[in-house]
Amino acid sequence: MIRTIPETGSTNADLLQALRNGEGVREGDWLVAYRQSAGRGRQGRGWHDGQGNFMGSTLCHLRAGDPPPATLALVAGIALLEAVQAQCPTLANLQLKWPNDLLVGGAKLAGILLEREGAGVVVGIGVNLAAAPDLPDRRTVKLADFGPAPDRDTFAATLAESWTRDLGRWRDYGIDPLLARWRAAAVPEGTALTVHEPGGAVLAGVYAGLSDEGAMRLRLADGQTRVIHAGDVMLAP
Repeated sequence: MIRTIPETGSTNADLLQALRNGEGVREGDWLVAYRQSAGRGRQGRGWHDGQGNFMGSTLCHLRAGDPPPATLALVAGIALLEAVQAQCPTLANLQLKWPNDLLVGGAKLAGILLEREGAGVVVGIGVNLAAAPDLPDRRTVKLADFGPAPDRDTFAATLAESWTRDLGRWRDYGIDPLLARWRAAAVPEGTALTVHEPGGAVLAGVYAGLSDEGAMRLRLADGQTRVIHAGDVMLAP
């Protein structure tokens, strides 16, 4: 089920509150808002809610035997990539950037935010369909730059289908096939990156692929390789 509402503070916050209240939120259902007044990105950033864009959240109820919850960001990335490709089949230069961005030619098209409440993981996704914010620290892009913007409700249905399919694969086959698909769609190894770690440290290096657990490998200038489990990752200027 996809439930659409005219406006809310944050679809992620709404689903998190529903979990705290013990409400019966079904896995795979979506809450989609036409406007968000308090949308959030990683590291507490505000999320732009341009008119006509997609802003929605869904839920995964973790089960015994599931792969590591952190790899749900990779599931969401693949599902998002597939949805954009289905809606815009001629669009080139689509790439995933660990852990949560979809890029077109190095410019940010969409972002993902995972938040956990108990055994529930809320997955929020924002996609620049018709409008893109002007950000000081990164380039952005919208699908309307390449042709007519996809209809938001049609895109929501396509994304919901992709998410359900890829979540099932994650459970049925584990993370190895997921990692292979994600690596194939990622920015090229050797791409220069800057990583802002949660503790405040800033690292510069190049993308060196994913670990077997889905973390990012960053090769530093001195040749050492760091495994990054969390952080804000940006293309180097």
